[in-house]
Amino acid sequence: MKAAIYNPYLDTLGGGERYSISFAKVLSDSGYEVDVEWNNKHIRKNLQDRFGIDLCDIRIVNSINRGDQYDVCFWVSDGSVPRLRARNNILHFQFPFRDVDGKSLLNRMKMFRVNAVLVNSKFTKGFIDDEYGVDSKVVYPPVDVKKFKAKRKEKIILYVGRFSKLTQNKGQDNLIKTYKTLVKEGYSDWKLVLAGGAEVGSDKYLKKLKKDAKKYPVTFVENPSLKKLQELYGKAKIFWSAAGYGIHEQKQPLKVEHFGITPVEAMSAGCIVFLYEAGGHKEIVFDQKDGYLWEKTEELIDKTVKVIENYKLSQKLARNAKKKAQIFSYENFEKEIKNLL
Repeated sequence: MKAAIYNPYLDTLGGGERYSISFAKVLSDSGYEVDVEWNNKHIRKNLQDRFGIDLCDIRIVNSINRGDQYDVCFWVSDGSVPRLRARNNILHFQFPFRDVDGKSLLNRMKMFRVNAVLVNSKFTKGFIDDEYGVDSKVVYPPVDVKKFKAKRKEKIILYVGRFSKLTQNKGQDNLIKTYKTLVKEGYSDWKLVLAGGAEVGSDKYLKKLKKDAKKYPVTFVENPSLKKLQELYGKAKIFWSAAGYGIHEQKQPLKVEHFGITPVEAMSAGCIVFLYEAGGHKEIVFDQKDGYLWEKTEELIDKTVKVIENYKLSQKLARNAKKKAQIFSYENFEKEIKNLL
């Protein structure tokens, strides 16, 4: 059996790309010959280094011809509906597209060849079902929770996310601003670490972030390897995310976090996560049980201080976070995909 994978954003090496490659890995382990469409074979090494997934059995090809002569085609949409030609076609939306004429006659005709529509969260599903007139299936992104372990915790506040504003507002600028306030309130012994990909669309933004953080104990880790991420998650006690901050999630759904893989990685390593209350974040954390949701930066500071000053509370939250992370494991993702196939 042969399978084809297409993702137009593959070189951004983000969460959606991990999703696609994990899908390819499940197919390969299930006995499929898997082809991934990309015009540069070096992408394989970049994907392996970033995500720690063995792709030696997967081929990189120039074209999968929209799934023609394949048994399965997994296609990541850019908002459009392609004419897919495999025996079984799976269309994946990793963004909550809206106002793209999704229910046009042409799109409805193309959907006849689509066997399943997958989305990465209930948040995304709400927009996709409404826009395209479909009943999509939520399969949460896979997190290899076994690879992230708690180490001796240090006074580190961590965020992991792309240094880019191309699509989503990851909010590192707001984290730096909030961190400065935390330092002024007497917590200068805590360090802020910002890690993430810097390959696409990051130059000006990253320079501005470094300028804003000057004279403060803020560390930038660009394009971290899996090994480096394991170290950071293991040592960090707190994980902050301001992804989507200041954005109206119903008016601009593309600019908020549609799920959030890195918070789950952090939780699996025993970090206490503080997530901006928008988009898919609300599906990851139950506020005050296995992490915190926040709306205003003052609230983020208050909740952070509460955890810093209460050791018993922090231990409880860390234990609950590790338990909650298991829901989003690669094994659960693999089971969902096999059932779908």
